[in-house]
Amino acid sequence: MVITFDPKKDKLNQRKHGISLSAASAFDWDNAVIWTDQRYHYSELRECALGSIADRLYFLVFVDEHFAMRVISLREASRSEVKRYAFEKT
Repeated sequence: MVITFDPKKDKLNQRKHGISLSAASAFDWDNAVIWTDQRYHYSELRECALGSIADRLYFLVFVDEHFAMRVISLREASRSEVKRYAFEKT
């Protein structure tokens, strides 16, 4: 899967969350929990996902551009998101 992202957003994400958006290339899409991001009215269809990278659970915001996944944000999952992931996967 091709992963793309804005280099400026990548720098911001690294400062804010301590991880590069490029790490999404190792995201476990096969076991992810995915839903539509309805927090705000966006001009594009944004989706949220919970899934693992190595042995940690991450929260990912992305846009499926059919030829690539454009990553908007990536951070470690919060406690409530870890609980949601466990609930959705059981």
